[in-house]
Amino acid sequence: MTNADAWNYAIGMIKVDGLEPTKDFKEYIEKEKRGEVTMEDAKRFLDKKYKMKESANA
Repeated sequence: MTNADAWNYAIGMIKVDGLEPTKDFKEYIEKEKRGEVTMEDAKRFLDKKYKMKESANA
């Protein structure tokens, strides 16, 4: 399976749940497919964008 195939499969699985990746995420996926960024870069992008912030009261 190519990297592009893996991404297409992952997006398909997201869509099965009735969800749609954001425009920013789709653009980032295309960069990863072209080899402009690494999978580790993609992980950091997602962590930064979606990771819950720890509460100051926790």
